Amino acid sequence: MKKINVAVVGATGMVGQTFLKVLEERDFPIENLYLFSSKKSAGKEVLFKGKTYTVEELTPESFDRDIQIALFSAGGNVSEEYSPIAASKGVIVVDNSSAFRMDPAVPLVVPEVNPEAIRSHKGIIANPNCSTIQAVVALKPLHQRYGIKRIVYSTYQAVSGSGVKGYKDLEEGLKGKASNLAYPHPIAHNVLPHIDVFLENGYTKEEMKMIHETKKILGDDTLKITATAVRVPVFYSHSESINVEFKKPFDMADIFELYGEAEGIVLVDDVKNNRYPMPVDAAGTDAVYVGRLRRDHSVDSGLNLWVVADNIRKGAATNAVQIAEYIAGNLL
Repeated sequence: MKKINVAVVGATGMVGQTFLKVLEERDFPIENLYLFSSKKSAGKEVLFKGKTYTVEELTPESFDRDIQIALFSAGGNVSEEYSPIAASKGVIVVDNSSAFRMDPAVPLVVPEVNPEAIRSHKGIIANPNCSTIQAVVALKPLHQRYGIKRIVYSTYQAVSGSGVKGYKDLEEGLKGKASNLAYPHPIAHNVLPHIDVFLENGYTKEEMKMIHETKKILGDDTLKITATAVRVPVFYSHSESINVEFKKPFDMADIFELYGEAEGIVLVDDVKNNRYPMPVDAAGTDAVYVGRLRRDHSVDSGLNLWVVADNIRKGAATNAVQIAEYIAGNLL
């Protein structure tokens, strides 16, 4: 794989910093690296592979240089303004915001699930919502084998999903200090059935993201999906209880075999020894952990599963870097 020039937009943020960490860990073939941020963070120095880089202020002229791939994690407004500028100059943008996810002209990609969609890009590729990414990695082999008819999502999402402010709220709350930077209520010793804004239909925007994004990634608009997204007092890693109803009958032994072989999945299911996926084990890793597999006896062909993954790594940075790896290896 030849070396390429890479830009990171939002380089000083939580996901931006993790972009750099994952790029370094995976030894991504970088020739030149460019780091961009807001005017407020410009000038900061960042260490990458033993070399110090100075963060530049993002401007429309930032992409007037030879850049092949740009990883964006600076918020929807920044992505909406600057991603088309970058794409117009020949840069392939992998965007972590929600700005383009449901745009029919923009592929929404999880490499273990629909890598073929990358080839249809027109300069911008969308990284899905963190909670959706881990869910569809777990659901893809099931949908391929049995055909999913209905999905019920119940998520238990870490505060790092709200960025630095969410992390700070929990950190301060655990010290007994009041902090409501990200949430309308204390998060320490509490759970909030409220992620993102409430919509007229009674769902939150986060819940509807999961519903719509799952259909797009799996390429199946006939799926019946409902979701409840909850914020919990955990720093890293989202947990999800997923209930699926299949079109075909299944055998539990086949489910275990399927997950033992699935790409990107670590099966942790030994209830006799109290082994199952937990946030503390997933934090800092790139896998999607699946366990608590059991038949749902309330329907003819139903399955319950428990899915855990690091929301900042697999749920954001690592997924984007995996997309960039595919681009570097196949499209450039």
